[in-house]
Amino acid sequence: MNAAPFSYPFDRQWSITAAAQLACVLEATAPKVGNVHPGAAFADMKYGDFLKSASAIGPVFAKVSGLSVGELVLEGVVATRANVGINTNLGTLLLLAPLAKAWTLRTSLADLHAAIQVVLSGLTHNDSKAIYEAIRIAKPGGLGESSQHDVHAEAPVDLLVAMRHAAATDAVAAQYANGFADLFERLVPWFDEAQSPGVDVFEATCLVQVRWLAEECDGLIFRKCGPQIATEVQSLARRVVEAEEVDCRRARMCELDDYLRSDGHRRNPGTTADLIAATLFVKLLCSM
Repeated sequence: MNAAPFSYPFDRQWSITAAAQLACVLEATAPKVGNVHPGAAFADMKYGDFLKSASAIGPVFAKVSGLSVGELVLEGVVATRANVGINTNLGTLLLLAPLAKAWTLRTSLADLHAAIQVVLSGLTHNDSKAIYEAIRIAKPGGLGESSQHDVHAEAPVDLLVAMRHAAATDAVAAQYANGFADLFERLVPWFDEAQSPGVDVFEATCLVQVRWLAEECDGLIFRKCGPQIATEVQSLARRVVEAEEVDCRRARMCELDDYLRSDGHRRNPGTTADLIAATLFVKLLCSM
């Protein structure tokens, strides 16, 4: 993949460990609507929590060759919990773990997309048990209970069956179900489109976030607030994307941001943030 029109951080190919940490830092630093960033915090979650989380997962991803997907997720959650004490990155870890394992098999974007199928098809019952344990430790918001594949019950033998069950309302689960198609066929190409001259990594990140919110209901918002609020967020995001003038787009983005923050942080588009982190991870691995 060619480097971006601007240089850093896409002027070099990063190691898996560095890419995982930097992707998390970049995602948290970009002033995305409704999310924590250096200029916006939640009552129980600050920007520094995401920096500590990024640092915590580094030693875990340094062991990528010796750990399974499930072990990467579980050890990442345990390390985060020990350093931060709250869930900041479960969804991100669920996405980065299979991508990291796939990268050990391939070294280009096209090969990575093919390799992820190999990784997903090789998931075992042990991966399933480790991931269910990671979810129980992380205690993600709005999880609730399910009549099928409930995380408080015994982990299924086939993790992909559970992910397919959740895919309709959870874009992280959907990536397991569709072979990361959304990431490789939409989000990464959108990021490439957003990287026009004069647009830095943070602005490009924000543009991709809103574009996704315009097309898909955010899973965390859906779980915590229900379909009506999730659809309203989608409608407001579409208004941003449809704005032709820069000033109009910025005004509508502020309107969307205000709406997302108007009910504490229940409307936090956290699932979308996880997808953005995974997009940045792929870009950092495949730069140059």
